[in-house]
Amino acid sequence: MDININKIGYIGLGLIGGSIAKTIRRIYPHIKQYAICRSLSTITQAYTAGVIENGTALELEAFSDMDYIFLCTPVQQNIGYLEKLRGIISEHTVVTDVGSVKGDIHRAVVQLGMEQNFIGGHPMAGSEKTGFAAATPYLLENAYYVITPTAKTSPQQTERFRSLATGLGAIPLVLDYETHDLATASISHLPHVMAYSLVNLVKEVDDAQETMKAIAAGGFRDMTRIAASSPVMWQEICLSNKRQLLKLMDLYSGQLAKLRSYIEKEDKEGLMDYFTKAKNYRDSLTVRQSGPMQPAYGLYCDLIDEVGGIATIATLLASNGINIKNIGILHNREFEDGVLHMELYDQRSLDTAVALLEKYHYSVYRR
Repeated sequence: MDININKIGYIGLGLIGGSIAKTIRRIYPHIKQYAICRSLSTITQAYTAGVIENGTALELEAFSDMDYIFLCTPVQQNIGYLEKLRGIISEHTVVTDVGSVKGDIHRAVVQLGMEQNFIGGHPMAGSEKTGFAAATPYLLENAYYVITPTAKTSPQQTERFRSLATGLGAIPLVLDYETHDLATASISHLPHVMAYSLVNLVKEVDDAQETMKAIAAGGFRDMTRIAASSPVMWQEICLSNKRQLLKLMDLYSGQLAKLRSYIEKEDKEGLMDYFTKAKNYRDSLTVRQSGPMQPAYGLYCDLIDEVGGIATIATLLASNGINIKNIGILHNREFEDGVLHMELYDQRSLDTAVALLEKYHYSVYRR
């Protein structure tokens, strides 16, 4: 795919920025890449790996003639770099970011008069791991890459960026930034807030012997796993997406109030209808997870997007007597490891599958 890009700059080269850079180096080796990082050791590491051209620190002025500049630092830092780049970049340069919240940076772009030079981006992949060392050249494979153009982004610019995302193996979705922030508040930010609040609730009502902590099993652990994410990151996300998140929290409070009313009134029909609707919608999700009433025997696996990739894994497991309960590609992999998700029927199958896949050099992550 000819994307007509010659030079790309990165401000920040952690998990996401580093993975984009490694992927571009793998797929488009002719593109020259440069980076500015807080740590010189990251520059050295990326240069030694052959990912970027500069082995020493650069000034921001070195980015004046880039085709694309990826802002890969926290949201507020990205906005600060925007202000500095405004008087440096050329007319054709497109600045993009990789943040999971788009509202703040889009509003800053409007205030700075940079709408013609900015396209928001959110690659929906990643995990709790950080840093360039954790970046991989396949992190974006089959992951959604949300693109949020501005009111002054030309159709040609949008299409060019879509082509770049597609060429990296991602699945581009073009949304306005308000729709994006409401969607991520619903399916990512609110669940994290709920997980944190549920853990704190149980901590507060637990007894001195920590009985609840001792007997916490699959359901509680599954629902609260994401509360192990970085508090610093979620502090920033909550404040950056404050308006949309508060709206969703109010709506969720209404859902709890409705459910409380059904329970208080012992409304059997209301409860059955409420739970049935939720179950039906949950069952319709592409990758089904085990519910809170049963243990989950799941694993995640890195998978290159190539013909027969899934079939090879399925054949390997089947030939060793392992029955797959559920299998699917994760397109939204934020805070998840691996591209392919599999559910098995029991612990023995899970242990055997992990051993087999690792034997054949797949990168495997247990649920």
